[in-house]
Amino acid sequence: MTTTVGDFLVERLYQWGVRRIFGYPGDGINGVFGALSRANGKIEFIQARHEEMAAFMASAHAKFTGELGVCIATSGPGASHLLTGLYDARMDHQPVLAIVGQQARAALGGHYQQELDLLSMFKDVAGAFVQQASTPEQVRHLLDRAVRTAVGERRVTAIILPNDLQDLPYQHPARAHGTVHSGIGYSKPKIVPFDADLQRAAEVLNAGKKVAILVGAGALQATEQVIAVAEKLGAGVAKALLGKAVLPDDLPWVTGAIGLLGTEPSYQLMNECDTLLMIGSGFPYAEFLPKEGQARGVQVDLQPDMLSLRYPMEVNLVGDASETLRALLPLLERKSERRWRDKVESWRAHWDKTLEKRALVKADPINPQRVVHELSPRLPDQAIVTSDSGSCANWYARDLQIRQGMQCSLSGGLASMGAAVPYAIAAKFAHPQRSVVALVGDGAMQMNNLAELITVAKYWRQWDNPQWICAVFNNEDLNQVTWEQRVMEGDPKFEASQSIPDVPYHLFAISIGLQGIYVEREEDIASAWERALAADRPVLIEFKTDPNVPPLPPHIKLEQAKKFASTLLKGDPDQAGVIVQTAKQVLSSVLPGKK
Repeated sequence: MTTTVGDFLVERLYQWGVRRIFGYPGDGINGVFGALSRANGKIEFIQARHEEMAAFMASAHAKFTGELGVCIATSGPGASHLLTGLYDARMDHQPVLAIVGQQARAALGGHYQQELDLLSMFKDVAGAFVQQASTPEQVRHLLDRAVRTAVGERRVTAIILPNDLQDLPYQHPARAHGTVHSGIGYSKPKIVPFDADLQRAAEVLNAGKKVAILVGAGALQATEQVIAVAEKLGAGVAKALLGKAVLPDDLPWVTGAIGLLGTEPSYQLMNECDTLLMIGSGFPYAEFLPKEGQARGVQVDLQPDMLSLRYPMEVNLVGDASETLRALLPLLERKSERRWRDKVESWRAHWDKTLEKRALVKADPINPQRVVHELSPRLPDQAIVTSDSGSCANWYARDLQIRQGMQCSLSGGLASMGAAVPYAIAAKFAHPQRSVVALVGDGAMQMNNLAELITVAKYWRQWDNPQWICAVFNNEDLNQVTWEQRVMEGDPKFEASQSIPDVPYHLFAISIGLQGIYVEREEDIASAWERALAADRPVLIEFKTDPNVPPLPPHIKLEQAKKFASTLLKGDPDQAGVIVQTAKQVLSSVLPGKK
């Protein structure tokens, strides 16, 4: 049988270690799909409901495995639908390859149906490498470069294949002028700073009396080293959202999330430290870092363009987090004075009590914080948790307590709605033995995640462990933006933009063969989680939550308080509930036993 360009592409991907591709078919990419069929399962194809979801799955596959994520789509709208998911991968520095179809070469430039200028369209999101093939001999080096660039630089790349080219007989490049002869293979290098730079960093850290550490996604493989450094320096450690799984939350000096979705002890940690060590984080909000000039700084990152970008650092180290910290450790002096560490631990202990009180405050009908508060102790070991953007991300950031060995993630840099369910699907394919939980707002479910439950229904029987749970926070409100309107803009809730239909999500789940659970009483939350975790199939739990529970920032600025007061003076449609729940949340921090 003649080997087509499509056949060669599939085999070459297999040689590169690709075992799973997420996507959606179409006539612009049929030649590659035919090759996937002929490959008899060497590479598994996962059919999403929408190309955007396939790209999110590829991004999540990279996050949860460390491998290349691959997505595939047809020409025209199929290709353009990929963009949001690909931008998610790009902004979170994930290695993802997009393979897209194009119209026949002879038709290009003729305003043909579904002919888009894909090179221009992908030039930003896949700017590290995007090329369109024009001959069979070219496909080899285009694929090799695209994969090597994606995994080596942790970037998004793209290959565009005209549909007529995919079915042509594959030909190796001739040994002639003007040809390229590429090969497969990539080994991750050991990247460590020079000894002199490590010594400079150690001098800064050893001189500090109140050291704060901020970890991000770049430190996910450096848990052991981060713990060792923090113990030696007597430091407290805050976590950017993408670094939530770097350290378990049962360590008393881990202050939790940082930023608007963060915790009070993380805010205090940054405001009172005299030295900052930032590891593998691109956390963007400077107002939550030390004031400029307050702290001496050391930063570790693989990417030079991320160094000294968020805070002016005294020492910038280009290196892999685990290897760099391992080399730095012998140079660090153990701090015998532990008053700073004791202070950090007292902040954290007080915050734990505050968090529990806030979660147990009565709401109408359910306090959304309690949903995650009750989940944490019931999560199985090695569980994977995904979160969508929106108010559910607040409860994910603060109330979800991660244990060692767990994984979790969300759309970080892009902060896109609609990522939680495709992330959870990709997590389950990558780790079928592990329990997976997605925390999703009703806005994201209506936007695009409801359809992806059909993907779960299509595939779940092939998973070794059927524990896959989608928790929907149904408050009939685009809640995060509603609160941003109130607190950031001083405007009342704009019902025309913010109110969304009440949909029986659990009934939809039941209708497609999944289990559905509806919860509208706080006393039923714990048992609902237990039922879901014991189910023999994937479960959607619909929690009817109160939209008026405020996602309080770790520190309320005077300007925010003024704008919130202005909102109430103007009259908010949910004003009575907002006032009651805000008062309850604030008072729960200062009045013992109040609920």
